[in-house]
Amino acid sequence: MGLILVRYGEIALKGRNRDYFIKRLRRNIKDCLKKKGILGEVRSIGQRIYVETEEVEQALEELRNVFGIVSLSPAIEVARDIEAIKDEALRVAREAGLNEEMSFRMDSRRADKTFPYKSPEINRIVGGYVQEATGAKVDLSDEADLTIGVEVRRDHVLVFGKKIPGQGGMPLTTEGRAIALISGGIDSAVAAYLIMKRGCGIIPLHFRQSDEGVERFMEICDVLSRYSHGWEIKPIVLDHEEVFGETYEKLQMIWAERWICIFCKRTMLKKACEIAEQHKAKAIVTGDSLGQVASQTVDNLEVISYGVEKPVFRPLIGMDKVEIASLARRIGTYDISAREARACPYLPFNPITKASLPKLFEIMEKLKIPTEGNEAKTKETEVEE
Repeated sequence: MGLILVRYGEIALKGRNRDYFIKRLRRNIKDCLKKKGILGEVRSIGQRIYVETEEVEQALEELRNVFGIVSLSPAIEVARDIEAIKDEALRVAREAGLNEEMSFRMDSRRADKTFPYKSPEINRIVGGYVQEATGAKVDLSDEADLTIGVEVRRDHVLVFGKKIPGQGGMPLTTEGRAIALISGGIDSAVAAYLIMKRGCGIIPLHFRQSDEGVERFMEICDVLSRYSHGWEIKPIVLDHEEVFGETYEKLQMIWAERWICIFCKRTMLKKACEIAEQHKAKAIVTGDSLGQVASQTVDNLEVISYGVEKPVFRPLIGMDKVEIASLARRIGTYDISAREARACPYLPFNPITKASLPKLFEIMEKLKIPTEGNEAKTKETEVEE
């Protein structure tokens, strides 16, 4: 039976709530193994989580996509004996091909203080043994070709030579659920991923403009499902014309075409709030990046968000297009999102970039759309006068 050492990061700082987060992480790890048909046991000892399985390589490949895991190491359990540690460390070094042209370092941690050798002593004794046997150079920096890890526990010692990075973040669903507006483009998919990384289970919502757009949306949801362990992604598709078509026609009738994008986004947020209430979601997630397009200026974002009943999360707000595209490539959504798509049929020739709340209220009055914000503003003005 193989052993995998699972490391988590900021969960360790959660104080009295730590057990809750660890429990969720264990549950999500079990869910990942079950989905992938991997037999294994998950257990916690102290500040560590261990996975025991005969399918170590496959488990490592899948578990690296579980949010909350910072890194993973396939490890070997040996006796609490310095000679056993030396022999296993050398085996790890030889398996990695360590030779005189390469460098290595030791990284020992003594969780159990009753062990007779302190961490620096373990590094010196075991590292000296490996160096003598392989002729490799010692490099104490992160640039070393190989890091051999040793963890001394109460009843055993773990030795490992691989450290596979995970997704990090928080275990999924520890921060509830959110409605993720996903257009099918590059930005919104990355925004959904980032909010999942912070522990939110997402309910993807798409406003249909074409069959091709829906197909792309569903493919993105499939990719995001690779990371959604502990939460089942259930996409929702609404018809864009049914939701916004009437407002679009009214804006044309009053010669307010420049405001179409503003009202389109407000309409989508309003509908997303309705869906959120139905599914007990607490927030809305969008792919807005400050200044990237006309609707994403500070002025416009203020107007778009005004009066929205749920918090609107914008994980990409400070990122540029290059950063967003790079992350999309890493998580696997870029090629889907980058496919040529049909242009939005509602996009005005000259969209407004500096919308204002007074003008918003004026247009809403013409459209006979009630707004509590407008009434509140009017009352404040009367009191001041």
